[in-house]
Amino acid sequence: MLSKCCLAVLLAVVAVVLSVAGTPARAMVCMDKSMTLDEVADTISAQKSCESAMKVFRDCELTASGDVELGAAVEKKCEADFKSGLNAAQAQAYKRELRVCDRKYRNKSGTMYLSFTAFCRAEVARRYSQHALKAAGRKAR
Repeated sequence: MLSKCCLAVLLAVVAVVLSVAGTPARAMVCMDKSMTLDEVADTISAQKSCESAMKVFRDCELTASGDVELGAAVEKKCEADFKSGLNAAQAQAYKRELRVCDRKYRNKSGTMYLSFTAFCRAEVARRYSQHALKAAGRKAR
C-alpha cells in the first residue's frame, strides 16, 4: 500500500501529465460524419447561402455553449447579404434586435440558454438576409 505522501505525489504527477497532454478537440456527429466544432463552423461559413448555413446550424446544433460559435458563423454568412446595404437607422434596428436576443436569456443559468441566444441572433440575421434578397429580387436559397 502506498503511503499518503507517495499517493499525493502520484496524483500530482498524473494531474500534471494530463494537463500538459491537453484535451483533444471534442467531436460531434454532424451531417452523418464526425466533426469538431471548428469544422462545423467552417462548413457553415462555406455554405453558398444564409439559408443553407442556417440549415447546417439546425442540423448540427448542440443545445449548449458550442452553438455560440456556430451561430456567429451563421450571422456572418447572413450579414454578407445585407449589412453593407443598411442605412444608419436600419443598422441600429438590426443591432437593437440582436441586443433583444442577448437580453432574453441573460438571467438564466445553463449552457442551453447560450444556445437559445445564438439561435435567436442567427434567426434575426437570417430574417434580414431574406428581406434584403427579396428587395433585390433574388430568392433566398
